[in-house]
Amino acid sequence: MFYSRKLNRETGRVEVWECEWSNLGTGMARKEFIRKHGDEEDVQFEHEDYSAASAVCWAPGRTIGNIAVSSEEVFGHFEGKAGDDAILPCHVVPCGKFRNGARRWYCKTHQLHWGTNADLAALPESGEVRCSNHSMKMSYVVDPLEVSFNDYEEIGIWCSLPPALSSRPIAKRSPRIHVHKRFSGSDKKILDRDFDAIVCSYNQNTGLFASTDITLIQVTPPAAFEFVRSLEMGNPTHCVTCKKCKYPHLDLGSFARTPHAKHFCGNCGNDSVWSEEKIVSTPLKPLHDQFNNSNTYIKPETQLNLDDYPGHHFDIWSSTPAVLWTADRPQALGIHVHIYEGEGVRRVVDDTFGEVIYQGKKLDRKILWGNMTANTVY
Repeated sequence: MFYSRKLNRETGRVEVWECEWSNLGTGMARKEFIRKHGDEEDVQFEHEDYSAASAVCWAPGRTIGNIAVSSEEVFGHFEGKAGDDAILPCHVVPCGKFRNGARRWYCKTHQLHWGTNADLAALPESGEVRCSNHSMKMSYVVDPLEVSFNDYEEIGIWCSLPPALSSRPIAKRSPRIHVHKRFSGSDKKILDRDFDAIVCSYNQNTGLFASTDITLIQVTPPAAFEFVRSLEMGNPTHCVTCKKCKYPHLDLGSFARTPHAKHFCGNCGNDSVWSEEKIVSTPLKPLHDQFNNSNTYIKPETQLNLDDYPGHHFDIWSSTPAVLWTADRPQALGIHVHIYEGEGVRRVVDDTFGEVIYQGKKLDRKILWGNMTANTVY
């Protein structure tokens, strides 16, 4: 059971209803309004009922739940384990008033305010309150990989981007989340692959966030890409907390590329969240910083000459800062190279080098980074 809102056309008042999902297992679930809980003005919620996300959802420039937790109302049911075509119901909550004094609401799913005359005119026949982005298609992963942190494991999480340079045509693609896991002291990786999105278990005893609701931190492609971009570009990056809902704030899109002092809370819709200085805010920053070597780097002393591998296929990346790095050693900062044998199936080289030569010239890491971002779409 969860709560949803709809407008009573006869009284002009927004009502809060208890709802349930129906038609589970037969496609996208349908929301059923079971019983009226009360009028918005008369109902007092001490807090929303949250549960740890069993799915991770995102869209261009948006990440549901502020990459922290998500509500039962948002998720409902998905048709598959993963996809890019989910149309999710609005999750509308009260959000103060407009400047003209009229009450306003906020859709946490699509991150838009609701309550203007245009919104009222666009109400469906049922009166269900929904924002103008209610039909937006979103990507999702059901039951994503959950990463927990143990003393006996080394874990690295990166934002996987397309190659900067390759012997074959480079297809533009969206970012992915790459995870390395190995037992401490071992060279063999027990996990080394890309994921569409993951969640990281958060131990509240470390006190990273003000809200005690947060138990899982979602790592989505938009959030990871913009965080790595900020680290790479040297933008001042911190994590500001909303004073109203106590949730960490996430900047995405243009807001993640231009440091600023006034922030908009994607969790509750509060638009008066101020940082002490101009920054880019992301909940990934405190997670990143809790491990000692996340911000330490070393340039490898090794060199690779690609001209020594005639006829071999290759892919080249600028190494990027890890979203999270638990190993007790610095990260390698250089140029990462894959060289393949035969038709490009088996790798004969898979390493990061301090210097790479191609066609007699040294490759520039900054230029490679630019090529990687140019090949990235989301």
